Amino acid sequence: MSDIIRLLPDHVANQIAAGEVVQRPASVVKELLENAIDASAKAITLIIKDAGKTLVQVIDDGKGMSTTDARMAFERHATSKISSAEDLFALATKGFRGEALASVAAIAHVSVKTRREEDDLGTQLDIEGSKVTGQEPVVTPAGTMISVRNLFYNVPARRKFLKSDSVELRNITNEFHRVAMAHPQIAFKFINNDSELFNLPAGSYRHRIVNIMGSRVDDKLVPLKEETELLSIHGYIGKPEFARKTKGLQYFFANDRFIKHSYLHHAVVSAFEGLLPDKANPSYFIYLDVPPDSIDINIHPTKTEVKFEDEHSIYAIIRASVKHALGQFSIDSIDFQKDTELDLPYEKARSAASAPRIEVDPDFNPFKQTDSRSSNTQKSNGYRPEKSPAWESLYAGLDEDSTMTDENLAFLPDQQAGAKAEQSLFSPEEATNDTNIFQLQRKFIISTLQSGLLVINQNRAHERILYEQLLRQLTVQNGVSQQLLFPISINRPQEEVTILKQLQTELESVGFLFKNLENANIEIEGLPLDLKETDVEPLLDSIIAFQQEELPDGSFSHVDRLASRMASKIAIKTGDALNKKQMEQLIDELFACKEPELTAQRKKVFINLTGDHLNSKFN
Repeated sequence: MSDIIRLLPDHVANQIAAGEVVQRPASVVKELLENAIDASAKAITLIIKDAGKTLVQVIDDGKGMSTTDARMAFERHATSKISSAEDLFALATKGFRGEALASVAAIAHVSVKTRREEDDLGTQLDIEGSKVTGQEPVVTPAGTMISVRNLFYNVPARRKFLKSDSVELRNITNEFHRVAMAHPQIAFKFINNDSELFNLPAGSYRHRIVNIMGSRVDDKLVPLKEETELLSIHGYIGKPEFARKTKGLQYFFANDRFIKHSYLHHAVVSAFEGLLPDKANPSYFIYLDVPPDSIDINIHPTKTEVKFEDEHSIYAIIRASVKHALGQFSIDSIDFQKDTELDLPYEKARSAASAPRIEVDPDFNPFKQTDSRSSNTQKSNGYRPEKSPAWESLYAGLDEDSTMTDENLAFLPDQQAGAKAEQSLFSPEEATNDTNIFQLQRKFIISTLQSGLLVINQNRAHERILYEQLLRQLTVQNGVSQQLLFPISINRPQEEVTILKQLQTELESVGFLFKNLENANIEIEGLPLDLKETDVEPLLDSIIAFQQEELPDGSFSHVDRLASRMASKIAIKTGDALNKKQMEQLIDELFACKEPELTAQRKKVFINLTGDHLNSKFN
């Protein structure tokens, strides 16, 4: 039998290596941007077409390459960053393996134009599938321009598994953010399909974060700084009150390199313990500077997973630093000159002011005698004669629009609670007629049936009603909008505005009216009828986060997801008090739905407690 083990050809080996290094167009963007940074560039431009599938181009004003270096850069394991194994433990550059460009050239059409400052002419190099198809002198500015076209053209199986353009563009944008935030001293520009998404001038770390994430982030940042022998920490953490349920603004950088580290993330979260709402995630932009020999960045091809020499000490330092920054923020935010006696209670401060009610007795005559005046006054609208304390308890809870729940009953005076219980026990027929529908704990609506009791979750019921209404509006595009006297202005990063532009038709069909949706500043001049102005920004955040989730293709249409997300945000919440008329209307609209039993997320809306079930509880 002949020998069967043989060496793979270089172009096949490069394609296999590309599977590790180049997973998607965002991987190419990361490698090219990091090469430009290693070349000491002061300005870098990223140009994308068709989410990187057609073109990924990076232009920098760095050192450039000679003719020989340009050719050698695309050979496997060719690098200028290291010369021995010991250099791996003193890395101060981004790319060092020498695999990236060779892997990219194996699965795409690559063109390079480069020139050093001291050279009169530059070099143009064309490569297709690891084969050099041309090399010639060319006139070009100092620096390097690398163009990667038709990614995975010779690996159709890999190209078939790429996501949609919106998902791939989002991944590219994320990589751009990570590189740009790590190097604020470099000017960056990002152009997608001939449209400029970002133009970031050189500046400070705070300016770079605000320019990328939007001006709304500026007021939410708390500075963080700590110097120790083991490492130095600087950056910003988000104020606790601005924490979000989505994990969006969480960035760790080690030696100007974006990293993912669940252990250090836990250190930050534990420092926020007791300060965040339930299921909320803190925001942070934390930069770590550690000695190069105390960190191993060579444990994963993407170099986002790293290993620290003393992780336990770093964990403790980060946790203490975040706690210290939060403590300083809390002290700085206290105004000792403020007169707290003038503060309104929390629930009053958030409620809208109501116009005073003025009642006039049209029968009042100041020239009549006192007795006559008293009798006439009793006939006026809205007036009740004074009742003795013994009769006062009988009027408790009898207002037409009031809802007496068990929770309210517990806080009644003993005499009133006793009268209420006595009325329920000794007047069953009358009690049944008056309380055949009532609210329990401001969460459930309970109605009597011939077979027992109907218990409805008011939040889920309203969510189901709104979901079907919004679906109809999205289908026929006949949503009703309430015009705003003053447009709402919201500042958002450009990629979030892009998502809203993709959903603009659907959003306008349910009642949104956009005055401006072109730049980072969004202006809204009309809202859906049931939506409050205070809920607009959280709703848009929720819609954007929902769209950014990579769900399996075909599982949900974006129309379904939009209707579901809007319904869950607009629906009546647990804790909202409802009067009898509102509860009756909610029940009528619920059972007019096509599928009243379940919400859009397949959660149960109501249950039916039969007489047999209730009898079993007394056995």
